[in-house]
Amino acid sequence: MARVLHISEFTKGGIETHLNEVLSYQSGRHDIYLMASEQNSSPDTLQISRSRLQLYPYKRKPAYFLQAMKAIHRKVKDFNPDIVHVHGTFAGVFLRTLFFFKSRRPVVIYNAHGWAFLMDIKPWKQRIFAMVEKALSLRTDYIINISKHEYDMAMHYGLPAGKSGIVYNGVSDTVPSNSPPFETEPGKINLLYVGRFDRQKGFDLLLEVFNEHKFAKVNLYLVGDTVLEEVSYDFPENTVKLGWVDNSQIDRYMKACDAVIIPSRWEGFGIVAIEALRNKKPVIASNRGALPEIIKHGLNGYVFDFNNKLELAAIIHKLDKDTLAAMGQAGLEIFQEKFHSEQMNNQIERLYEDALQKRSGSYTAPVKKYV
Repeated sequence: MARVLHISEFTKGGIETHLNEVLSYQSGRHDIYLMASEQNSSPDTLQISRSRLQLYPYKRKPAYFLQAMKAIHRKVKDFNPDIVHVHGTFAGVFLRTLFFFKSRRPVVIYNAHGWAFLMDIKPWKQRIFAMVEKALSLRTDYIINISKHEYDMAMHYGLPAGKSGIVYNGVSDTVPSNSPPFETEPGKINLLYVGRFDRQKGFDLLLEVFNEHKFAKVNLYLVGDTVLEEVSYDFPENTVKLGWVDNSQIDRYMKACDAVIIPSRWEGFGIVAIEALRNKKPVIASNRGALPEIIKHGLNGYVFDFNNKLELAAIIHKLDKDTLAAMGQAGLEIFQEKFHSEQMNNQIERLYEDALQKRSGSYTAPVKKYV
């Protein structure tokens, strides 16, 4: 049993799904603790007892960064963990900056959950973000990449191969559910979007396509909302806003619809995609990030070129329920083979064991590339 401190900037969205899978698995195996910001984190839905959860005051503004680092430093000192498992770019910067000039520190496992240098930003910013990650990797034992795409791009930008590996995200089996949470129209194709209403997720593109093409035989249900900033959108008549949904209920929403749509501009992984597969729902996904590793065009869904709105519109126009149902069955088989939480948690456990057994001084032996 190891003392493991998990640290995240915030938890709302896909990161909460990931954390809950990991925390639930580790609760009986390790002495675990979680730190996350008060902003966009919900203690009621995190799978950890309140006594082992600390929420620190925070907003994504420079004035709060030093305060967050001080809170993390105090917790590391008090908890004295064997392993610090840090989730997300900002939390990764806070934690590893504290350790940069320390010769003695816990094992650091870092998962960016999507590299900042792969965002849709100017090339000079990408290079700066990559340089920061390379510098901070000096105080990192293992770097988890959540897809082959993420791993390949990390190697392209010069992150250390000896410390880097791939661990796909995973989710548990779906649980039996009662009646659907809303009524759908049987004669229409009912699509579901789940996620933040922001640029990264391609939400603007999705609404543009629906406003331009109308899709009289399609309804679009929207689970989520804005997170970090308020944005005004023009919602078409055939869209239904459902707001944020407790992750424990997301299966009911997916089962009520015919398919899930993920139009992301950039995507480190796409947990919503594997949640859809476990519910036997095909996915209509952009060709960005790891999504083509999860969705095989024509087998368990459709993949469209993000830069070609007409391609997405053509896919939506030709959707039919029988084909979608067959794709859903294929998707379930792919989920069980590659994206179940059991595989993910076993791989993380092996990383922990390797780190604790092989560590000497400040560094560890090279990490095995798990695929």
